[in-house]
Amino acid sequence: PETAFHEIVSDTIHVDIHWVRPTPERNYHTLVTSGMSDRSMAAPEPSLRFAELMICLPPTWSLTQEAFNDECNYWPLRWLKNLARLPHEHKTWLFASHTVPNGDPPQPFANNTKLCCALLFTPVLFDPGFQKLEVNADKTVQFLSMIPLYREEMDFKLRRGFEPLLDRLDAGGVTE
Repeated sequence: PETAFHEIVSDTIHVDIHWVRPTPERNYHTLVTSGMSDRSMAAPEPSLRFAELMICLPPTWSLTQEAFNDECNYWPLRWLKNLARLPHEHKTWLFASHTVPNGDPPQPFANNTKLCCALLFTPVLFDPGFQKLEVNADKTVQFLSMIPLYREEMDFKLRRGFEPLLDRLDAGGVTE
């Protein structure tokens, strides 16, 4: 990582976001949370109790403290933090195929986009070994990618299911 965006004030859990700069091989910013897996989630299986989140952003995305004063630049980080806290605040869990709207009805993440929902999935731009981190015999951390969705995509998933949405996203080349 280039750096970590450290949280100053933490309520439920302390969430930092680690930033990996674009490279010629991976021409995108990679943001990965840490802190979500400090506490277990209320998952139905012990192997799914711990997770961290990630997203990839275009190489032109501004990731400076000054840029973060504008929600148009900061919303992906805010949403990684919000999602990291969600299972701990609501005694639930998050995993691949879960979707979370920004309100009811869903509202855009910022005024420069119509994206308004988050889909979680297993990372596809990285080696399969990136998907899980075995900490010890009792703790395996699952890495989940956050894929922003439009309301129409969320509605499609609710009507038709996860697999048909995944097929369409895959056909469109959409990944984290």
